[in-house]
Amino acid sequence: MAPRPSLPASSKKRKHTVYGETSPATVSSVTSLEDQLIAAVSLKSSLNPLADLLDITRNPSDLSTLSRAIYSLYRVFVVIIANGLLLNVAGGDETRAVRAWLQEKLHSYVELLIGLLNDEESTLKTSSLKILLSLQKHLSAMVSKASGSSSASRPQFYVSHFRQIVRGLLLCPASPRAAYQTKKRKNDSGADEGKLDIEVRDMFMEQWLSEYDDIRWFFLRESAGLLAAYSHKDHPNVPENLLSLLEQLMTFPTESSELNKWWVEELGAKPPQPKVQKNGDGDQDDDEESKAPDFEEDKDVDDDWRKFFDEGSNKQDASTEARASGARLHKLSIHQSLHSLSSHRAVFTRTWLTLLSQLSTGSEDSKALITRALNVMHRSVMPHLTRAVMIMDWVASCVDYGGTVGLLALNALFILMKEYNLDYPTFYTQLYSFLDRDVLHLKHRARFFRMTELFLNSTHLPVNLLASFMKRLARLSLSAPPAAIVMIIPLTYNILKKHPALMVMVHRVDDSFETTEGRSMSQLRYPVMSRLTVSPVDSFDYAEPDPMLTNAIDSSLWELYTHRQHYHSAVSTMARIFEEAFTKPNYSLEDFLDHTYSTLYETEAKRRIKKEPAMVIAISHCQWIPTRRAPGNAEEEEAETDRVAALWTYS
Repeated sequence: MAPRPSLPASSKKRKHTVYGETSPATVSSVTSLEDQLIAAVSLKSSLNPLADLLDITRNPSDLSTLSRAIYSLYRVFVVIIANGLLLNVAGGDETRAVRAWLQEKLHSYVELLIGLLNDEESTLKTSSLKILLSLQKHLSAMVSKASGSSSASRPQFYVSHFRQIVRGLLLCPASPRAAYQTKKRKNDSGADEGKLDIEVRDMFMEQWLSEYDDIRWFFLRESAGLLAAYSHKDHPNVPENLLSLLEQLMTFPTESSELNKWWVEELGAKPPQPKVQKNGDGDQDDDEESKAPDFEEDKDVDDDWRKFFDEGSNKQDASTEARASGARLHKLSIHQSLHSLSSHRAVFTRTWLTLLSQLSTGSEDSKALITRALNVMHRSVMPHLTRAVMIMDWVASCVDYGGTVGLLALNALFILMKEYNLDYPTFYTQLYSFLDRDVLHLKHRARFFRMTELFLNSTHLPVNLLASFMKRLARLSLSAPPAAIVMIIPLTYNILKKHPALMVMVHRVDDSFETTEGRSMSQLRYPVMSRLTVSPVDSFDYAEPDPMLTNAIDSSLWELYTHRQHYHSAVSTMARIFEEAFTKPNYSLEDFLDHTYSTLYETEAKRRIKKEPAMVIAISHCQWIPTRRAPGNAEEEEAETDRVAALWTYS
């Protein structure tokens, strides 16, 4: 009886694809070859029909036949693996020759499935991914039972097969049916040469990478090695493919108890505790398990890189487990590493460090990738790194890009300073340099103000620094659109309320005011906002790059006073809040960040008119509108000629 397949059950009803006409003889041939092979395994007879079944898959024009053939091959290889023919390391020369031949056929079959991951046909893509991961489970489950294997007493993960899967996901080779695919359908399906298919990415992420701890650990380890092995020049899409997977990884474990779900169920068994030397230096002795080599593990794979993370992990909370057991990451076996949270964080850190170094190429495409990486940096990357400060140099270099990339890099730097004790003295100088005219006109304006409010929220910041930011924003508001001004005013109001020492910029009285006669109480209390006369020389140095040296504290916010006569009623109304007592609660800046020209117009159009506008106005004397006079002086009559009408006279 054939073993039960381990393909995961589909959660959705399969959509039946209408294929071209299939020859009944071909279908019968596929079924017949499958029955012969399964019977041959049981009778230990010739497996030569396996080559014939593989030959059918090399003619991929017939979709129905190809789909039938790959599933038939899957069932045949499951039977071969279950009977120990593929992984049997014992026997004579004839047995070893058969095993080598079967491994060659399996390799050809896997290469076919990897190519189909980038096919235009949805059914072939998803089926190939399911078969590849199902074979991984069967191979890993049977590898420890292989006769004569040195690892027969411990659970294993068939690494060589999984490395092929990772290579297929990141390199994305062309489908073997590429010659039969039309360019139109290729473009419509979203598939591109060398880029990971969106449907395959989402399926692998949802069903395996985010679910199973062993799949995630080995994927991180193998992808880092593959990324370092292939040059960006030869394979430019590898970093983007890896980033498209890592940026969606939101289920990384934070506690050891969360390491509890395994695709290869045998790996869920609790590993033996590593032995510790009696000298107390924390190094463990290699027990029999750690000495045993992993089956199908490349001998040139060097895990000594984990020593680097051992040195810094002692300063992190995640290393408590490792210190308590006296274990070193580079001394752990594969089985022990899978159950170690420190090991998971180590492979996660190595992968991200390798990826970030590949993203900074200076091209326009790299800026888009850097932006995507910085978007998830503070939320789903930094908390899981062994030492978050290890990305400091890369983040600091991204600030020089300016624009959206620079703003996101500043946000990452701020998180490193606030939560990881990074010392970066020029942070606010860098932030001040972003305050230029463009920042109020670009699409990332709302993000900038959201971050600026966060950065200036501390009560320990110097008054001179805050005054420079307020004054710079006020000066930029003179040429800003209304949607930006309605962000600047509430931000300034909140800063003034939180830092009373800045109120001098609102209460400063001009030297020409020597008496208070004729002024109201509001004018006495807020003189600069009620009767401000701008001095020809402003003490604020707009060109000074250092916010501590701009002398902004000696100036005033006269720029905001000018908005009282702004053409937009929303701006002029908000500008009057500085004339009132500062007793209102702080504004929620989020209520103003999404304003645009269209939203401001809709607000004005839908506003109820409480007071009817005047329908009759008194027209004063204007040189463009003539007044009625008695006929008399010719010069006076010529002066009173309707000049507007004269402009439209063509003679």
